[in-house]
Order: sequence, then structure tokens, then C-alpha cells
Amino acid sequence: MEASETSSPVVQRRRLRMELRRARLDSGLTQEQVATAMDWSLSKLIRIENGTVGISTNDLKAILAHYKITDEEHTAELLALARGARERSWWNLYRDAPPRLIQLIEYESAAFIIRNFQPMLIPGLLQTEEYAAAIIRNLNSQATAHEVDTGVEMRIKRQQLLRQPEMPLMFFIMDEAAARRLVGGREAMRRQIKRLIDESDKPTITIEVVPFSAGAHPGMQGSFMLFEFPDAADDDALYLEGLSDIRLNRDDPEEISRFRERFEVLRELSLGPQGSVDFLGRLLGELS
Repeated sequence: MEASETSSPVVQRRRLRMELRRARLDSGLTQEQVATAMDWSLSKLIRIENGTVGISTNDLKAILAHYKITDEEHTAELLALARGARERSWWNLYRDAPPRLIQLIEYESAAFIIRNFQPMLIPGLLQTEEYAAAIIRNLNSQATAHEVDTGVEMRIKRQQLLRQPEMPLMFFIMDEAAARRLVGGREAMRRQIKRLIDESDKPTITIEVVPFSAGAHPGMQGSFMLFEFPDAADDDALYLEGLSDIRLNRDDPEEISRFRERFEVLRELSLGPQGSVDFLGRLLGELS
């Protein structure tokens, strides 16, 4: 295990949480026992092991001593991970943003491959500013103008990924319903479809549409995103967004594998990359 100076803070936090959890299990200790010994709340230890918060170098040294980890090289690697995990990124400026949104942005920024399926909406990374504003405004009728503006600003900043020299491979699948829904009006949707066609020209982006003619399909259960990371030590992650639940799964390889298979099923049902671009071109013509 090595802490790369260029690794994303979220990647380093994931590695550190896995190392700490492994060390506790190797010591034969429960979370309750460790929290008591460290004079921490149980919730603090759980958040550290879940990777939702960082850990100070002083706390890390103390817990490593409790786990009887004395190897200087290993300790130095873990301390480097802890320091890297606490670095700040642009999204840290949005303190009022939902924690799950921040986690999503972190995983997007660290991923080597992103797979995203959307049954009802254009994927966030591909949305135009006016489409994003219409979605955020209409999905939350209680949102203030400031909240809408902030949501749109964050969504557009997420799209910096699409302009990086070494951007991740991105595979987007959407249901035909997402492409046909007139979000923001006819002209706004025409510009949104044009954006999809333009983005599909990039060699690292694949956009596919599942047509209505495919009938019922497993993607109708809800949207999801799959993340793969460049380091073999980092397990894949799954981000699920349902009608009443948002969940990030990092610890259940079987569930992640099932969604990976679901994504491939949806690709088989789609019009394919070129067929999807042709469909979007025809749709653009209908909107003109």
C-alpha cells in the first residue's frame, strides 16, 4: 500500500478506513471495545471506519498503538493517508450541501471509470445549465432562489471532469423517457439534446438510449452509478438514488456485481452508441 501524492482525498480516506477496519478485526476487537478504550463515542469510530470523516494524526497514532501496530514504515504510510484524506477540494466550500451529494462528487472526482443509468432524467454530468435549473427548481418546490442557484453551480462545477486532460471513461445510459421529457420547455430541451450529441463525440464518453420498444426493463427500478478506481486496492463503489432513499455502497461486492450486470443488460437493450446518437439527431430535428 502506498499513499500517492496525486491521489484524491476520497481515495486516500477509503484506503485508510479499510486499513483501520482490518487492523481492528485482526486485533479481535469490536467497535464498542475500541471506542471505550480510546474514550471516543461509538459514532466517531463508526464514521471513521465508514470513511465519512477523517481522522487526525494524533488520533491515528493513538489507535495504531492500541492495535499494536509499531512498524515504522507502515505507520508512516497510514499517517500520509490521513494527511491526504484531510485535504480540501472545491466542494468543501459548500458546507450546506447534502452529505450524500458531497460523497457523490468525491467519488466522481476519484473514479477511473463511471457508469451511470438514468430512467427519467438526463445524467447530471451532461445537463445544460438551464436544464439543471429547471430540474432543481421543480423537484423541490420549497427551494429558495439561492438554493437553486447553488445547486446549479455545483452541478456545473461537477462537469469539470469532462474537460480534464485525463478524464475518466464515462458510460451513460438513459431511458427514452429522459430524452423526450420537455424539461424547461421546447427550446431548452433542444439545446440539451444538442449537448448530448456534442458530448458523444468525445472518445471517453459513451451515451446510449434504451428505447420504449424495449418494454419493461430492470432499470425501471431506479437510477444508479458505478465507480471504478485506478488502484487495484480500491474496491468499486455503487451510488443508488431512489424515490425515498439515497445510498452509497462500498462494502457489498455482491450487490455491486449485480448492478454491474444490470448495466450490461441495459446496454444490450439500448440502441447502441451510434444508434443512440442517430436517435438523438432525429429527436433534435423534431424539436427544431
